[in-house]
Amino acid sequence: MASPLEPLRLSGNAYADIDALRRWIDATDEQRLLIETSGSSGTPKGVLLSREAMLASAEASAFTLRASGPWVLALPSSYVAGANVIVRSLFAGYEPTVLDEHGLAWAITGAEARDHTAPVFLSLVPTQLARALESGADRQALARSVHTVLLGGGPIDPALRARAEDAGINVVATYGSSETSGGCVYDGFPLDGVEVGLTEEGRIRLRGPMLFDGYLDDPTLTADALVDGWYVTSDLGALDPDGRLSVLGRVDDMLITGGVKVPALAVARRLREHHAVAAAEVVGVDDPEWGQAIVAVVATPGLASMPPMSLAEARDWVTAAHPRAWAPRRLVVVEELPLLANGKVDRQAVRALAEASA
Repeated sequence: MASPLEPLRLSGNAYADIDALRRWIDATDEQRLLIETSGSSGTPKGVLLSREAMLASAEASAFTLRASGPWVLALPSSYVAGANVIVRSLFAGYEPTVLDEHGLAWAITGAEARDHTAPVFLSLVPTQLARALESGADRQALARSVHTVLLGGGPIDPALRARAEDAGINVVATYGSSETSGGCVYDGFPLDGVEVGLTEEGRIRLRGPMLFDGYLDDPTLTADALVDGWYVTSDLGALDPDGRLSVLGRVDDMLITGGVKVPALAVARRLREHHAVAAAEVVGVDDPEWGQAIVAVVATPGLASMPPMSLAEARDWVTAAHPRAWAPRRLVVVEELPLLANGKVDRQAVRALAEASA
């Protein structure tokens, strides 16, 4: 599993991490890259990735996108998505362009200047894309110069994707994790060399050359996650007849209220379709009557002129598309959902908001 060499730990300083990863790629030893998971849904873990896994991910991505070129680093460099951007850009032969205080349009122009014949690539989380669409300069730069925006890090609102595509921006939704060297499923289909399957209970499992070697100093957790060459995730999924993967939510996102199973992700997705809701998460909190009470935490930024969504309105909106039992029993309205440093929703902070609503 792990090499006797100390793993490479990234600092979070983009320029230092680019130099460190460049040296790591060029080396011939067995040193692993250590990625600390965000801990958005639980305890952070130390994921050990081989050089071969990261390069296999970069190669498979370029093959699927049928192009390669310079990348803009708009994500924290110490997380897997940021490290992935650096490796992909270096693998293609280009120095990554770091997003800084000059803004996204400037960074895209800088990446384009590295080679006017090569397309520019970018990875974002949904919150970043939503903000970029509000900026005329960013929106124009994305449409003009970026070959593909890889969008990951959480559920993607179909309306957000439609807005981007209406602006001429090519968006590809990605699914993956630190354990898979980042995104390994694009728009529901696995990258070249990647296999997708489901366990009997419906958990998504993944196999391929991009898999991690294990968790740092945790052989028990490693044995639970790596089973017969497959990485068994904590996500529930479904496979269409054509092999397209749909992510239904995390195992612990399946709530049971009054004896009824409720998929939290489906309820949150429905709430995001409401015109007054910019973002939504749904969690279950302990309740003496229902076992778990469904709590919706919704963000309504920039809508001060409109009355906030009421609980009755939220319940009716969900019930119009799903069984009444799926409707939230509590509603928390905030200006913005709490986020982690990598742009993902901080699920632990969301749960704290929900529990405080009791």
